[in-house]
Amino acid sequence: MTDEEFESAIAEALDAMPEQFMEALQNVAVVWEEEPSAYHLGYDEEWDAEGEDEFDDLLGLFDGLSIVERANGYDDDIPDVITVFKGPHERCFDSREEIVEEVGKTIIHELGHYFGLNEDQLAAMGYE
Repeated sequence: MTDEEFESAIAEALDAMPEQFMEALQNVAVVWEEEPSAYHLGYDEEWDAEGEDEFDDLLGLFDGLSIVERANGYDDDIPDVITVFKGPHERCFDSREEIVEEVGKTIIHELGHYFGLNEDQLAAMGYE
């Protein structure tokens, strides 16, 4: 999948999001990267990704404060970020249709974190 096709898949997934989700977002950017970095995986800069299984299947990441955490005050100068990772999506899913569907699930999962849901809550909703 080319970079342009992956960007299109993200755009399709965002277009398919329920309108009330999109209207509730405040200062959140949705971006993509080829692969997760040491930062995304919570390692220091000296970390070497080679041979790490978790590197292969991290599909997305929410980096910011949930709306629950914002209740005590929030400086919105820097946006929160949902990052979607292209490489893991390509390795985990075969067809463009499947990638588009899974990008949508990834974005919903990360939006769940934005709305204050934890991993167990998201898994119970079918967004592992």
